[in-house]
Amino acid sequence: MRIQLRVNGRAATVDVDPATPLLYVLRNDLRLNGPRFGCGLGQCGACTVLAGGEPIRSCVTPMSAVGTREIVTLEGLGTLQHPHPIQEAFIEEQAAQCGYCMSGVILTAKAFLDKSPNPADEQIRRALANVLCRCGTHLEIIRAVKRAAQGRARI
Repeated sequence: MRIQLRVNGRAATVDVDPATPLLYVLRNDLRLNGPRFGCGLGQCGACTVLAGGEPIRSCVTPMSAVGTREIVTLEGLGTLQHPHPIQEAFIEEQAAQCGYCMSGVILTAKAFLDKSPNPADEQIRRALANVLCRCGTHLEIIRAVKRAAQGRARI
């Protein structure tokens, strides 16, 4: 079935089964590498993208559920030459080690900061608690989100 969607500001048409997970379309059909396959169960958060500004787990979101919501992946936030302010904050705080979960962390943090622009550390921890990171950069991640919230990186 031909499905139209909007990803990172661009229109796309894909010919897939409506039950196909959004993650597979993003990675395989649209060749976007930001969202990652982690657990395939919607539990780890590596596949997180924004749909209409809300973080969703793309590995368990069928194409039929996307509708007309704009999808934003890490590639849609900024570029290497002009990173988004939250990406700048993560770079400045050296908040990534292996980087596998970073797309999910950054997009979850962006959605959170869009709603809570001046959060306390505990609020940041709660907001990011469902994105699993195994490298141990948790403190740097908290500092990066705090830096972005405080405007030291242009939001």
